[in-house]
Amino acid sequence: MKRSALRRSLQLIAVSLTALLLMGAGDDARFNKLGHNLMCACGCRQVLLECNHVGCSYSDRMRDELSTALTRGDSDDLVLQAFVQKYGPTVLAAPPATGFNLVAWVMPFAVLFSALGFAVLVVLRWKQRAPAAAPAADSPELEAMRLRARRETEL
Repeated sequence: MKRSALRRSLQLIAVSLTALLLMGAGDDARFNKLGHNLMCACGCRQVLLECNHVGCSYSDRMRDELSTALTRGDSDDLVLQAFVQKYGPTVLAAPPATGFNLVAWVMPFAVLFSALGFAVLVVLRWKQRAPAAAPAADSPELEAMRLRARRETEL
């Protein structure tokens, strides 16, 4: 009886410690996810968490803003919208798939499939226009063509 109670207590302590250790992992994962969805505003064209300029005045400040927003408990959308309002839409690493941006996402695939379809149609038309099969090797037509070629080339 005492052993099972002791075992249960140890299991409860182990689960509690594991939960405490992993509680911060969610914020780190969100920080990394959101930091990789944002671009540094200094003009280096790098992802925020990857900006490695010496003395970059934007990256440290933006990372602090991101950390503060996560500490406040803001949702991912709210954090991204706050950055868009402050730094403009170019702060997003990938444009949202809405409005005209949706055209930018769909158009390359539409052009690719359209070009592929056009190529298939051209090949099918070429196949239809292909000349009839050549005359058989022992046909009189082929023999007449050979004689004419020999006369014209004098062989």
